Amino acid sequence: MAPERPSPQLLKRLLARWGCPLDDRKIDLLWRYHGMLRAANVELNMTRIHNFEAMVLKHYVDCLLPDKLTKLPSPLLDMGTGPGLPGIVLKIARPEIPMILADTRAARCKFLEDVVAELGLGEIEIFSGKITPKFVQPMGGVITRAVADVPETLNRVRNCLGLGGRLILMKGPDCDDEIAEAKATFGDRFALVEDHAYTLPESTNHRRLLVYERIAIETDSHTDDDDAAPEREVVAFSRPVREIASETNPNFRSCSDLQQGRGIRKHGLALLSGRKLVEEILRNDPERIEAWLTDRDGPAPPPECPANALWLRFSRPLWEQIDQFGTGHPIVRVRTPEIGSIDLTAGPAELPGCTLAIPFQDPENVGAVLRSAAAFGVDRVVFLKESAHPYHPKSLRSGGPAILRIPAFSGPSIRDLPEMKLPLVVLGADGTDIRSYDWPASFVLLPGVEGPGLPAELADVGKVGIPIADEVESLNANVATAIALFAWNSR
Repeated sequence: MAPERPSPQLLKRLLARWGCPLDDRKIDLLWRYHGMLRAANVELNMTRIHNFEAMVLKHYVDCLLPDKLTKLPSPLLDMGTGPGLPGIVLKIARPEIPMILADTRAARCKFLEDVVAELGLGEIEIFSGKITPKFVQPMGGVITRAVADVPETLNRVRNCLGLGGRLILMKGPDCDDEIAEAKATFGDRFALVEDHAYTLPESTNHRRLLVYERIAIETDSHTDDDDAAPEREVVAFSRPVREIASETNPNFRSCSDLQQGRGIRKHGLALLSGRKLVEEILRNDPERIEAWLTDRDGPAPPPECPANALWLRFSRPLWEQIDQFGTGHPIVRVRTPEIGSIDLTAGPAELPGCTLAIPFQDPENVGAVLRSAAAFGVDRVVFLKESAHPYHPKSLRSGGPAILRIPAFSGPSIRDLPEMKLPLVVLGADGTDIRSYDWPASFVLLPGVEGPGLPAELADVGKVGIPIADEVESLNANVATAIALFAWNSR
């Protein structure tokens, strides 16, 4: 009699027979994962087991048994996950547990990303890199069926497990020497709280499940050798931390989005970089900081940073993409002010003082003119449709965090300005000498667009000009605006 062909029905019967039953939806997900694993294995060589029943027993049942033998902590890091064993199998069985799957091989991480997308798994991240003591993202637990010995594994996870955090090791039967060494090295910080010896059903495959619990945390410095067991170690970091090593990570994608105006509008966030500017916002507006960004070796958030601000630690290749100005200094992700709507046809009672309309298309010019607006006390700014996004990274780098405090509104195109009750003060080389200009109590100040200047629709509007030497054709638009704002402020 020929063996039964592999199928979801056979998978379900085998799991039930071996004590790990799953409902039909989970069977469907595991069957689809099985198909992806078999297909990718030809190229990636992720498993040497090819017989269907052997795969079900030695991979899927083996990965499900820890959930039967101990309580799985949350969130859970699968260290050295390979093709997703045990992480993907456990995530299918326990979808409510947030997980991180970590592996050093980029091709396998790409496979895992494809699996997560294809199966629609939520609250799961892929970490492409080695887990070392530099991994400080707080985890409820770590699970691994990798081959590293117990003391080495404890050393690697010591800075991501706080008090009560658990390390679950899927081991072979002969690990007593490792347990003894771990007790001698880490016995003051980790306790072996569970030790389950078991055999895979209907087989002679013996297993050992070790569960260590964090019982104490030391606070002194540790060795720089990632793989050496230190005499003393750093305290686990208490702030929210995210280790980012994959381009599919949501935080990496959102930070990449924030390099363009469209992404800033989508997320309501912006990136501020440069040592002086970061120090300025820490000093004056720390409540705006939503995340602190560094590479893997960057400094922790300072005390001024809000306690709930994330610490995003990027792998070196990803950090080089985020640190687009090459500052090498931490970057902050900040909440941007809401850009409201405005009625430019309102009168002085509704729009007192100076309203600056900005049509600049270069974000550096937008930032520079906003810095001048903040310096000279402009009451509000209106970004015309021609304007670059005011919180573009180049704008913030040019203008600094002070520009986040100016009341900001969106307006029409420079060609579609409505009839206004307020005087429209237009900057133009052929206008009234600014030194003798009598500034209105309330007005709208309008510079021209860089290069083209003012549109034909405003050709007949009275202008204010800044005298310059005959041999100089014109001033930079944001420089001319800064001079005008100084003159108004000094009236």
